[in-house]
Amino acid sequence: MLPYLLSERALLASVRSAGNEVREVRASGGFARSPLWRQMLADALGMPVRFPAGHEGSSFGAALLALAGLSVLHGLVSPHPGPLVAISSLDADLGLTLGLGLLIAVPTVIVAGPVFGNMISRYVPATIPEALLPTRTPAAVGGAEQGAAGPGADGPGAAGPGAAGRRQADVDGELLTEDDLVNPGTGRPGAPVDDSGTETARRAPKFWPAVITVLLPVVPMLLRAIGELALAEDTPGRRVLDIVGTPMVALLAGVIVAMFTLGFQAGFCRKQVSSVLGGSLPPIAGILLIVAAGGGFKQVLADAGVGNLVADAAKDASLSPLLLGWLVAVGIRVATGSATVATITAAGIVAPLAVTMDRPGVALLALAIGCGSLFFSHVNDAGFWLVKEYFGLTVGQTIKSWSVLETIISVVGFAGVLLLDLLL
Repeated sequence: MLPYLLSERALLASVRSAGNEVREVRASGGFARSPLWRQMLADALGMPVRFPAGHEGSSFGAALLALAGLSVLHGLVSPHPGPLVAISSLDADLGLTLGLGLLIAVPTVIVAGPVFGNMISRYVPATIPEALLPTRTPAAVGGAEQGAAGPGADGPGAAGPGAAGRRQADVDGELLTEDDLVNPGTGRPGAPVDDSGTETARRAPKFWPAVITVLLPVVPMLLRAIGELALAEDTPGRRVLDIVGTPMVALLAGVIVAMFTLGFQAGFCRKQVSSVLGGSLPPIAGILLIVAAGGGFKQVLADAGVGNLVADAAKDASLSPLLLGWLVAVGIRVATGSATVATITAAGIVAPLAVTMDRPGVALLALAIGCGSLFFSHVNDAGFWLVKEYFGLTVGQTIKSWSVLETIISVVGFAGVLLLDLLL
């Protein structure tokens, strides 16, 4: 490969000069999706060229890394509703739980993401469903689209009275299609955003403002935990940190900052930012219903005495509270398919055990429950089907990749909980 990388000679010539026979070439990459480029490569090389049936495995591995990060945050980092309710039920320290959760999250993501994702992407070919492919078309010229000939056009590629009509393009010349964000003026999801009358085009947010926006809710809660350890209760700094570090206040600050860093600075106008905020209400309503249902189910079990029954059984069985919390969450997760319901319900069941534990122990118990709530996502989990459809996988391939990924996160995360329990 060295002469090829140094541009001294072509790769095929290097291989053949070493005495090797080349009978076919195997290639991959974005160009492999184009029949024209595939044929051009075969004609230029003068030999058969084989391409993978799916897209590059590295892309799927990178996607699994992102999924691993999202899943770990779902179960271990407290700004998520499930861990927050569990921390409240167990009366755990928010800042301490968040800090210990971040310590466990980093190695867990490394094992489940780069290590497992790199391995499984070689055996599970992922493809992009046709419905998710971009639908961009050429920009309008003279009030009509190019390449959209109709009955009144002169021929292919001509734009005349019979063309597909006027389509709105942004200032960069790209057509605003159904791929764009919701148009606040139409009220129909998927409609193109109206950029007419704006001087700046929509653009991708900058990297560091986006990262700061995502991490913003976490920082005040960590500062609140530090203030609880370093400042007296009646000092002004402690009172300010108590208010700023409240989860609802920290999350609200993140939303307000996101309006500017991810909205206005990205070229959105006031109506478009308002539309995005309004469009987020239906998913939020779904989350609230799930959390409320999980809390109701937890309360039913608590009022029925299930929590005390489990606590008594744990004493008789001499089980560690951490192991018991993890096992209860695993059982509810596999049965219901919801990580949030598993976290909230398991926290209510093992809450009597938290009374006898110290502060680090209660925080680790909340994290153990969060780890158990991620165990083996399968067909009764909505996330299972989202991964399957987005990556064009079969049910078996989704189990081999996503379900195993979730199980690795659960087991590795719980191993980190046990390790911290030995050290603290």
